[in-house]
Amino acid sequence: MAGDNTPNSMKESSTNVPLEDAPSCLQYFDHLFSSGKLDAFESLKMSRLAVSRNKQKLLGKWLAEDKLECTEELGDLVKKVDKDLALKIYTKASATPKVIAAFAERREYDKILTYSKQVGYTLDYIFLLQTILQTDAQGALDFALMMLRMEGGCPVDYNKIADLFLQRNMIREATTFLLELLKPDLPEHGHLQTKLLEINLKTFPNVADSILAKGVFSHYDRPRIAKLCEKAGLFIRALQHYTELPDIKRIIVKTDAIEHQALVKFFGTLPRKWALECMEQLLLVNLGGNLKIIVQTSKEYSKQLGVDACIKLFEKFNSDEGLYLFLGAHLRSSKNPDIHFKYIEVAVKTGHITEVERVTRESCYYDAEKTKNFLMKTNLPNARPLINVCDRFGFVPHLIHYLYSQNMLHYVEEYVQRVNPQKIPLVVGQLLDDRCPENFIKGLVLSIRSPFPVEPLVEEFVKRNRLRLLTQILEDLVWEGSRDVHVHNALGRIIIDSNSNPVHFLTTNLYYDSRVIGKYCEQRDPTLAVVAYTRGKCDYELVNVTNKNSLFKLQARYVMERMDGGLWKEVLNPGNVFRRQLIDQVVSTALPKCKSPDQVSAAVKAFMTANLTHEVIDLLDKIVLHNSAFSANFTLKSLLILAAIKADPLRVMGYINRLDNFDGSAVGKAAVEARLYEEAFAVFKKFNLNVKAVNVLLDNLKTIDRAMEFAFCVEEDSVWSQVAKAKLRKGLVSDAIELFIRADDATQFLEVIKAAEVANVYHDLVKYLLMVRQKTKEPKVDSELIYAYAKIGRLGEIEEFILMPNVSNLPNVGDRLYAEALYEAAKIIFAFIPDWAKLAVTLVKLQQFQDAVDAAKKANSLKTWKDVCFSCIDAGESSLAQICGLNVIVQADDLEEVCKYYQNRRRFNELISLMEKGIELECAHESIFTELGVLYARYRPEMLMEHIKLFSTNLNSLKLFQACDEHQLWKELTYLYVQFEEFNNAAITVMNHSREAWDHMQFKHIIVNVGRVELYYKAVHFYLQEHPDIINDLLNVLARHVEHARIVEIAQKAGHIRLIKPYMVEVQSSNVFSINEALHEIYVDEVDYDRLRKSIDLYDNFNQIGLAQKIEKHELLEMRRVAAYIYKKAGRWKQSICMLKKDKLYKDCMETCYQSGDQKLSEDLLVYFSEQGKKECFASCLSTCYDLIRPDVALELAWKNNMMDFSFPYLLQSIREYTSKVDELIKDKVEAENEKKVKEKERKNIIAQQIPPASRISVQIRSKFRFLFQSIEHFVSNIFHQERSDCSVLHYSIVLHQGCNNILHRGRSDCSVQHIILQREYKVAHRFLHQQMDVRQMNESEPCSSSIAGSMWRKDIVTVGLVDG
Repeated sequence: MAGDNTPNSMKESSTNVPLEDAPSCLQYFDHLFSSGKLDAFESLKMSRLAVSRNKQKLLGKWLAEDKLECTEELGDLVKKVDKDLALKIYTKASATPKVIAAFAERREYDKILTYSKQVGYTLDYIFLLQTILQTDAQGALDFALMMLRMEGGCPVDYNKIADLFLQRNMIREATTFLLELLKPDLPEHGHLQTKLLEINLKTFPNVADSILAKGVFSHYDRPRIAKLCEKAGLFIRALQHYTELPDIKRIIVKTDAIEHQALVKFFGTLPRKWALECMEQLLLVNLGGNLKIIVQTSKEYSKQLGVDACIKLFEKFNSDEGLYLFLGAHLRSSKNPDIHFKYIEVAVKTGHITEVERVTRESCYYDAEKTKNFLMKTNLPNARPLINVCDRFGFVPHLIHYLYSQNMLHYVEEYVQRVNPQKIPLVVGQLLDDRCPENFIKGLVLSIRSPFPVEPLVEEFVKRNRLRLLTQILEDLVWEGSRDVHVHNALGRIIIDSNSNPVHFLTTNLYYDSRVIGKYCEQRDPTLAVVAYTRGKCDYELVNVTNKNSLFKLQARYVMERMDGGLWKEVLNPGNVFRRQLIDQVVSTALPKCKSPDQVSAAVKAFMTANLTHEVIDLLDKIVLHNSAFSANFTLKSLLILAAIKADPLRVMGYINRLDNFDGSAVGKAAVEARLYEEAFAVFKKFNLNVKAVNVLLDNLKTIDRAMEFAFCVEEDSVWSQVAKAKLRKGLVSDAIELFIRADDATQFLEVIKAAEVANVYHDLVKYLLMVRQKTKEPKVDSELIYAYAKIGRLGEIEEFILMPNVSNLPNVGDRLYAEALYEAAKIIFAFIPDWAKLAVTLVKLQQFQDAVDAAKKANSLKTWKDVCFSCIDAGESSLAQICGLNVIVQADDLEEVCKYYQNRRRFNELISLMEKGIELECAHESIFTELGVLYARYRPEMLMEHIKLFSTNLNSLKLFQACDEHQLWKELTYLYVQFEEFNNAAITVMNHSREAWDHMQFKHIIVNVGRVELYYKAVHFYLQEHPDIINDLLNVLARHVEHARIVEIAQKAGHIRLIKPYMVEVQSSNVFSINEALHEIYVDEVDYDRLRKSIDLYDNFNQIGLAQKIEKHELLEMRRVAAYIYKKAGRWKQSICMLKKDKLYKDCMETCYQSGDQKLSEDLLVYFSEQGKKECFASCLSTCYDLIRPDVALELAWKNNMMDFSFPYLLQSIREYTSKVDELIKDKVEAENEKKVKEKERKNIIAQQIPPASRISVQIRSKFRFLFQSIEHFVSNIFHQERSDCSVLHYSIVLHQGCNNILHRGRSDCSVQHIILQREYKVAHRFLHQQMDVRQMNESEPCSSSIAGSMWRKDIVTVGLVDG
């Protein structure tokens, strides 16, 4: 600025220009603005003018244009009208306190911290927090939380912050702050956790309950919190914190104030023994009210408590209901028979019969015998449970006997009708044994509407010879349409026994069992048995009964009619002793009367089967060759020739020539089997069975020439085919193929192809296959034709053939050609299909690598790429191998195989080049990056670090770890460990190979993240040995992770304890013994008494006496003063005072005496000052130790040593204190006397109201009351003697005493006196005294005298006989 606008000129201008003349002022300042920026004074004046004219916007504009110089005074001026603008001015003026105050007023507390950090200003956080607390409680809380979250931790002691909230009774804010602070749940915060819970338990128990429910704290004082929870009514929390059984048992009985579900859950946390004792206590206190809790607990924790223990607990209290509820819940999971039986037992006792019925019906684990006996003894009116048991476990007879004997027949009916109709046989049998009326039994059976087992029912009646009782029942069943075989069997028995036309029944009834009825009839009438067996075709049974009863005629007729080969075989068996009788009856009776050719044929066949051929031949010769009804019978003719083949082969050819109409095929087959080949050939030729005929020539007579002649004679394709087959079997393949072509037979192409391949006659095979293709379209034929062309080298025909329509299986043909090294033909096939993968492999075999790569591209198959790649590698085609390899390595599973292939052939550079190309692919995966890293580690270690830095996220850590370790690349290995968060291994690697791998910043990052504690201490050893100059930097990082005492120990052993002094100072707040001792030793050596005393004040965990003894003779006064201070803190007052007196530190002496509270020490010090003539010290000592020095001693010493003037202030204060005390005593005495007079007056009024009118009394009664008077007087004196001054006790004692006294003096003798004394006063006093004595005995450990007196008084009352009236 120019010289004309200096402060002096401004003052002159401002004095010359009044404020009212604003335009001129503004013109002046406008001139200044045009010249430049205003200085501080000008800015203040200009702003004041603008503020007075309400021109705040103009001020903002000037400030924005930087026309004003910002000062604190300018900000104060603008603050009155615009606080935001004032804040900007303060900020520009660097008025940090004002900026912080402005942020606080705006409640922008986060900006306070940010701003102070920016400008480097150190805040007085406590003062600032106190200021905020006065106006904004929530803001103060937010600010406190901000401090808590600051980097580096809270800048002030958090205990002070919490105390600030608590001092203003801001419980909620303090709670919020402490909750945030205590989130990590550290052991050193245990006292704060206790404090937080204690405060809330006393003020807001619900908040404390919520905190405890979350379980975020674990280091607080649990016994203390337990007591506070109990006082606050949080009984469940108290239970969770108490650790002593008596405490738990005391609280757990308060079930009315504890949520039952929570209480049940608490039982699950107790040891088994404690839980059972607490459950027993609950039942003991309130069995009915607590039963549900105990039952629920037993249900949920039955495994923990033991089922037997729970049962014993309920049984101990005779709680059947509880036992019922518990066992009901445990029943489904238990397989113990005793549990199930006990449940049934208690269910019966508690009247839950429905549940008993359910369990007996559903359970499979109870003891059936035991349960049955119990239920029978119980005599339940409801028999359904017993029915369930007996029905399920086979006790039906016992059940029916019990029900019948108990006259519970309606349950018998219910059982067979509804429960189990299938058991009706057992029911009826038992009722018959119990001689139940027949009508009831019949009605019971008839009442069953569902199907029931008739057979066992009939057996029960048969056993007891009462089957006729079932006649009506069975007839009703038949009439209803029953087809039950047992019903008809039973009815048949009754009819047979009663002989009511049984033959009609046996022949017409369709539903009875023939075997059963036949067996039943055998002993009664064998002919009826034969009828029954005939109806049921019971062959063996009929044969047996006819043999047994010599009924061979019936047997022969039955066998003829039956026409069963098996039956004929059985009866014609040579082992049958009745065989001849049967044959005689068949020949003499059955056959002559038989009119059925089938029956005759069956009989003839049976005779032949039984080797009765001679009989058969003679019989058939008469029947067939002579005129009879069976002469033209086809079957019998065939049987005649077959019998001759078997018995007389010489007659066979004659029969063949004579007979025409017989079964030529069967006869020829039989002749072949009998080796009559010529006869067989004649039969087959006679009946034009040419194929069979030629087969006889080829297979049996073994003559191909004769077969050829026969084929020329008949000229049948089928015959030629048989001859061709025979030649093929003989190995005459070419001849066979010619005959197959002549026969135009394409059916045997498979055998022809196989034989041609063996004989290597592919030219003939081509001819045959061309013929076959005209007959059939078979893939096998076309495929073999192509193969045959390839074998004879006709590749042109192959190309023409595959272009024509065909059904060949080209892929299989191509594979076959490739397998047999016919690569040119295979190439044609694979190219035509097209199958690029196989074509590529084929081209590789043909050494056509470029074409193979092109085919592989089209195939795009991993296996193809791999095969072509390996072939190119072997052939030295590196560029083509790389193209193929890039397509292989994109698959992680095949990458290793490619790498091994390259390395086995020592193509390392080519492999690395391949991998470098591979990582550039879009589909590059982790294995490629990893494998390239491994290759670098092996062959180019200088490139590994750059690789892992670029691609650390794409590497397989384990594999690369092994590679680096194997090739000793420690720096790279450490970097990898860090990248993959293997900090333990990283730390070990750095320390073991520090020369290559150590870097301080990196190691700090590693060591704080390791998971093994021992590595921390190993790192400290490592730094002490190799890098002691930066050990503190490392220790500061590890401070939160290590045991400080162990660090000190390590440093002491290494002899470098002084090196870690900064670290020990930093962590001394943890108050560790070894830290304190080490620092104290250093402070003593460095004669740093200020820090030594500060350390002693702040931290008490050290050997105080040892340190004091070490420095009490130090040459430096301040060090000896510290020793005296230590003695004072340790309570060695006398030793401390002696040292201080020796060093003439009298002020410290007086303060020590006062703090000791020892009168003798204080007076001795006063004597010492008087003897030394130190008057000022004498006066100061009187003032400091005023409460400890007796006035007489002080005056005596002052008077003796001529120090009265110095003791006068003390004397005045003492006189004032004693006069005040006397005045207070007098006042108290007067008040006590007045109160005593008032009580005496009230007592007299009460006595006057309760004493009856005077009367005479007999001498005997007067003597008794005199004794009572003396007893009561003794009782009252005891009460006063023991200082038991309860008003009520005293009142009734005085009433009795005064009443007795008045009676004695007035001489009353009427009965009303006794009534008043005994009925009213005695009863009331006696009851009240009992209550008072009981209360006192509960609250005091030993009985009081008043209790003894009360007992004595009661005894005296009885003694004088007043109780008896």
